[in-house]
Amino acid sequence: MSENRLLLIDGHSLAYRAFYALPVENFSTSTGQATNAVYGFVSMLLKACETEQPTHLAVAFDLGRQTFRLEEYGEYKAGRAKTPEEFRGQVELIQDVLGAMGVPVLTAEGFEADDVLATLARRGAEAGAQVLLATGDKDSFQLSTDRVTILYPKRGLSDLSRMTPAAIEEKYAVSPANYRGLAALVGEKADNLPGVPGVGDKTAAKWLASYGDLPGVLDHADEIKGKAGESLRSHRADVERNYRLNRLLDDLDLDFELDSARLGGVDAERVSELFDQLEFRAFGSRVQEVFGSAASQEPVAAAAQAPQPRVLESAEFAAWLGALDTAAPVGVESDADATGSEPEWIALAQGEEAVAARLRDLDEAGVDALDAVLAGHGRLVFNDAKPQLKGLVRAGYGQPRVWLDTELAEYLLVPDQRSYDLTEAAERSLGIDIAAPVPEGELDLGGAGEAVGRRAGVLPRLAAALRERLDAAHLTGVLEDIELPTQAVLARMELAGIAVEGTRLTELVGLFGAQADASAQEAYRELGREVNLGSPKQLQGVLFDELGMPKTKRTKTGYTTDADALADLFAKTEHPFLAHLLAYRDSIKLKQTVVGLEKVVADDGRIHTTYLQTVAATGRLSSKDPNLQNIPVRTDAGRRIRSVFVPEEAAGYDALMSADYSQIEMRILAHLAGDEALVAAFNAGEDLHTFVAGQVFHAQPAEVTGEMRSKVKAMSYGLVYGLSAFGLSKQLRIGVDEAKGLMDTYFERFGAVRDYLYGVVEEARGRGYTETMYGRRRYLPQLTSDRRQLREMAERAALNAPIQGSAADIMKLAMCRVDDGLRAAELSSRLLLQVHDEVIVEVARGEADRVEAILKDQMGAAAQLSVPLDVNVGTGPDWQAAAH
Repeated sequence: MSENRLLLIDGHSLAYRAFYALPVENFSTSTGQATNAVYGFVSMLLKACETEQPTHLAVAFDLGRQTFRLEEYGEYKAGRAKTPEEFRGQVELIQDVLGAMGVPVLTAEGFEADDVLATLARRGAEAGAQVLLATGDKDSFQLSTDRVTILYPKRGLSDLSRMTPAAIEEKYAVSPANYRGLAALVGEKADNLPGVPGVGDKTAAKWLASYGDLPGVLDHADEIKGKAGESLRSHRADVERNYRLNRLLDDLDLDFELDSARLGGVDAERVSELFDQLEFRAFGSRVQEVFGSAASQEPVAAAAQAPQPRVLESAEFAAWLGALDTAAPVGVESDADATGSEPEWIALAQGEEAVAARLRDLDEAGVDALDAVLAGHGRLVFNDAKPQLKGLVRAGYGQPRVWLDTELAEYLLVPDQRSYDLTEAAERSLGIDIAAPVPEGELDLGGAGEAVGRRAGVLPRLAAALRERLDAAHLTGVLEDIELPTQAVLARMELAGIAVEGTRLTELVGLFGAQADASAQEAYRELGREVNLGSPKQLQGVLFDELGMPKTKRTKTGYTTDADALADLFAKTEHPFLAHLLAYRDSIKLKQTVVGLEKVVADDGRIHTTYLQTVAATGRLSSKDPNLQNIPVRTDAGRRIRSVFVPEEAAGYDALMSADYSQIEMRILAHLAGDEALVAAFNAGEDLHTFVAGQVFHAQPAEVTGEMRSKVKAMSYGLVYGLSAFGLSKQLRIGVDEAKGLMDTYFERFGAVRDYLYGVVEEARGRGYTETMYGRRRYLPQLTSDRRQLREMAERAALNAPIQGSAADIMKLAMCRVDDGLRAAELSSRLLLQVHDEVIVEVARGEADRVEAILKDQMGAAAQLSVPLDVNVGTGPDWQAAAH
């Protein structure tokens, strides 16, 4: 086998397969750019490279539909489905990613990607490489030789048929050279090339075997008997045309040399930037592993090594802790897991020295010394501190006060980054490989003690490097005043959890299950028989064949039956079967939600969600295990689910109290834009959406209908998220012209809002980032991209980030103020949850009035705006009853 292995990819073929393999609704950025084709393409490409181990790689794309084949035959490839709207633009993004990976992307004016691939395959084979050509086009079988293998995808690039000359001969009974003739005879549906009626693969192969090749078959056409021979003679012109058109040209004038396709030209920074923009939290390390980097081909200095830790007994450990410099940073690391389990090991580091100890081996003096450092040292540095804070509290220590969390610091500096792993951060900022082998002659401790010690050892230096960058970007205040205090509050909230009424939860599982069964029975009754309501294939047959409904978006396996498509279909048809099907799906989803809640109830009868601070680039919190922010708010089912969350009466709590901000993002918009009319409306206590609707529709407040108000509300929030007229029309189910008219009228009435939104984008384009009211940044380098899709994604993010980010900052400040207020008043009541713009407090008996006053005072004073922060408070025996 040749040392060089050249993998060639049919770019459009793989991109389409990726698009249809992954649901578009699950793969899009926060700004609305579909990314399923890009994600799937990269995933399948990496898989193919890991499997095939190529040394060289190139990708070919079609340049456009206008080719020499279309010029000869105007019906060539006619009848193909229209390119889905969500697919448009993703090819350009794929090409950008390939460019950053150092992979050549080749096209040829007037020719198809197949011709480019044929040329590359010939050149690669001539250069002595073993060629692997991945394409879903069977015309490529004609290229198969002892040096060229066709990888024909059965499913993506994870399941490939290796079409060697022998494999082609076995499957089609013709040689690769004669496959072209076989295809000309039987026709190619994908290319709209009709063949000879009544002639299939077996007949065509028999003729080719008898007469040598297609020209031989045609020369002896008069000798072929029966209806097949008559049909061949009648369609001879079609066969000759097919034979001309399906020949792949392998002699294009391409600017390509084999060396230019060698793996190892990754621009790591560019790849990271693109993946951050696309919001991919995967692939980064795999890309480096598979493709390497341009620099990696040159000798590089060995990575620096993390300090080798010493494992100390209790007395030595206590003495070491007692000698710490109180003015210098101390790195702290434990082996608490992501949930905050009680750790077994802890390590601390200062300067160039790191030590580790097993917590259970510490005597009273050791415990006291550690507790004193954790509670009193002013410069503790952690990485991903929250689970460690929880673990140390569970181990009996006081909650440490964090001076710097390297994960939070990196997040503030690069909020779109996919990962803030300490190993990567140490290598990125310090050139230190935490996992580097132990130098000869040094003790290799092995196990958890060494692992936590090495990680702790890099923290003081990493903190210094990150602190310098934070200061330069004016982000130190955001870390110290917002993120670190929020982290401390979240740790206490997660430790507390929230009680649930287990019996009520079990009842809901049965209720939603019964509702699903009832809806299924109604659906069967409408249809007159039972079908599998969870089977897309069966639903396609029912909806589009049996009931004759309008076709939805075409997919690889037919027509989509996803939730959005069925909702649109029901809006058009109002068919009762669809009504019951949608109700069935809703009930199944609700049942899954409550079953999921049941599974995470801890031994203390409470649910302990985990809050994520470093996921949303705008600064918003999210939660997982379970995601309590996903519980429906405005539905009866959502209210029922919220009613299972209760105060723990046995522990002295008798109520839950809910407090939220009213229209906080609109208030921030009014403040930042300085629009006098909006500011005046808020200050007068008017209903904002009714006021705006009156302005837009030239109506008095009493004349504003519910429909008017709903349209304006959707538009107002949509503008903040960069919603287009097309997007608004889809959301409101109105015409694009009407939606555009609404937006134009809105901007005529509220010119300051228009000027602000335009100014935000232009200012960000000039400096490369947006800022919240508190200085939180979001870097958007793609604002100046020459790729329209990337540029528009960045523009939508630039519109959204300052407003949503400021709202997130205010919510975090409010949480911290409430927590401080409760603790300062020495109340037993405690903050339990934060969901969007709402906080939930578990109220101890007799404390309700004081808690309500703290919530209103502290949340209302969390920010100084030109409009008031309106805080709504409600109290009740469960979460839903506390809603207002």
